[in-house]
Parts: sequence; C-alpha cells; structure tokens
Amino acid sequence: MIALSRMVTAWLKASGCVLRGGVREMAVKATGFAMLAAALVAAVPAKADELKAHEARQFIAGKHFAYNCFEGTSGNGKIFADGSVAGYINIRGSAGPRFVVLPAGTLKIRNDQYCASMRGVPFEPCFNVDRTSHVSFRGSISGFGFAYCDFNRRSVRADVVRSSAAPRSIRSAAAGND
Repeated sequence: MIALSRMVTAWLKASGCVLRGGVREMAVKATGFAMLAAALVAAVPAKADELKAHEARQFIAGKHFAYNCFEGTSGNGKIFADGSVAGYINIRGSAGPRFVVLPAGTLKIRNDQYCASMRGVPFEPCFNVDRTSHVSFRGSISGFGFAYCDFNRRSVRADVVRSSAAPRSIRSAAAGND
C-alpha cells in the first residue's frame, strides 16, 4: 500500500498537479483515497462477514467512521450515498491530519464490486469489505489483503467534543462578583 501510494504520488508530481499551500493536493487526495479505499477491503478475521457491494454501501454510506490502517495511517470521515468522501487523514510521520474531500461518484458499484474512480489516477481499485461487528468493518484493496484498515463507527458529536480546546467554566460572570 505504501509502495502504491508513493507510485501515485510520484506520478501526480510528474504530472504537475500543484495544490494549495505548495502541497500537491492531488497527491494528498490520492493518498487519502487510497487509505479510505484500503479500509473497504481487508485481510479478514475468521468470523468476519464478507459484504457484497450493495450491502457494503448500505452498511457504510452516511455514517461517520474512525479508521486505523496497518502501516499507521489513521483518521475519520464519512462516505456518502453518492460515493463522495469527506474526512481527515493523518499519514504516519506527517505533521498532522489533513482534510480530504473526494467528489460524488468516487466510490461506486461496478460488476458487483465496490470500486473507486478518481480523475487522473490510471486505475480503478475495487475493495473487499468485511463486517467485523454491527459497528465496524475491515477493508482492503482486492488482491492486497495485507494492506487493510479497520473502521469503527463514531459519533460526530463525540469527535467535536473531543476536539474542543479546553473545558469551559459553567460559572457565569455575575457569579464571580458575589
């Protein structure tokens, strides 16, 4: 997966895809896409429930998931029913999480497989999705079962609370003058 990510990144740099802040946005999107996609197909534990493409979309679409991948990448995000993706990715060794948005139609069903299509990327990987519980799944790119991500359903509200800078006092300003 790392080799695939580096190959795509090198290809995008060679293509001259310049992005915001001096960063190659397409490379970031491709990396985020690869990691999110890898989570959709997996080397599965013995008790996992392999999902067909339409079952995978129904189980995943519209829900918020946190993910951790085999090589240390982590993040959280949402895959929408229209095949678009929005979320944060924190690539192991990077300075911090980056926000990634992939357009409608990025993830789609093709020949009863859940696949990804991204403009500028010369291939369309498909994914194996294995439900590991009623709120989690493991995913990997078909043919690369060693490269997996584990996804756990999360509450967006819990993430907002967790990310707040510091607890606020509930005492009113008037109470301090007593």
